[in-house]
Amino acid sequence: MEQQMHYGSDYKFIPATSIGSGVGIDVLPDIYSYTIQIVNIILIGNTQTQDYVLIDAGMPDSAEEIIELCNNRFGKNSRPKAIILTHGHFDHVGAIIELINHWGVPVYAHNLELPYLTGQKSYPEPDPTVEGGMVAKMSPFFPNEPINISDHVEKLPEDGSVPHLPEFRWIHTPGHTPGHISLFRDRDRALIVGDAFVTVKQEYLYKVMTQEQEISGPPRYLTPDWSSSKQSVQKLEALKPTVAITGHGLPMSGDLLTNSLYRLVEHFDDIAVPDFGRYVEKNKH
Repeated sequence: MEQQMHYGSDYKFIPATSIGSGVGIDVLPDIYSYTIQIVNIILIGNTQTQDYVLIDAGMPDSAEEIIELCNNRFGKNSRPKAIILTHGHFDHVGAIIELINHWGVPVYAHNLELPYLTGQKSYPEPDPTVEGGMVAKMSPFFPNEPINISDHVEKLPEDGSVPHLPEFRWIHTPGHTPGHISLFRDRDRALIVGDAFVTVKQEYLYKVMTQEQEISGPPRYLTPDWSSSKQSVQKLEALKPTVAITGHGLPMSGDLLTNSLYRLVEHFDDIAVPDFGRYVEKNKH
């Protein structure tokens, strides 16, 4: 018997936005990044064939905006072949149930992320004590309870392939969450990062609102494992990506990306890791 899909009891609209909200960027001919309030969703595919995949599912109450975006870009009543989740935080799965109901498409996530998507396990509570700005202070209001899409979510293939995206492979980049993934295409070294690192200081309301570009580690207030986060950034830097589309902030490319990512790896403890906070290790590595 099919289980009823539901969000956690703490799910709600979050009144946070940026100047980038509602703006889309053609990063590459087949990769389109679109900002919903403070988070990015990504469409990968050919607009001529209506053959595309959606990466992540936006903020709570954003389903109508996502559906309209897809209709405008790929044609009326078009639907993606699948939805790939980089992870299950509220701002990346905020419209997932409505999208499943509307499109009836499969959802894929890493095996270690499934407990948070099948009603079994809550994420650690956001940490407002990390040093930072207003967004960090607001974080206790962010949902962290699991959603349940048990009958519609599947684990990604163990061989690293990505369903319906034959040129991409998924890379396990834990730290921000246990089953966090990034996507990489070897042909042009295009990297879809998720929140393994971001290009805006996500803790600071002013920088979030203005989208001031600055490479940083994962959002501090929702990252419980800094050792794994550091290893994940090292893994992504070693790929030498030419362009990176992150979950928060503007896409980054060229020398700016290369130099910024190298600096993040070399100075991760200073740039990314909070000086204090609930999940900060006493001895940074």
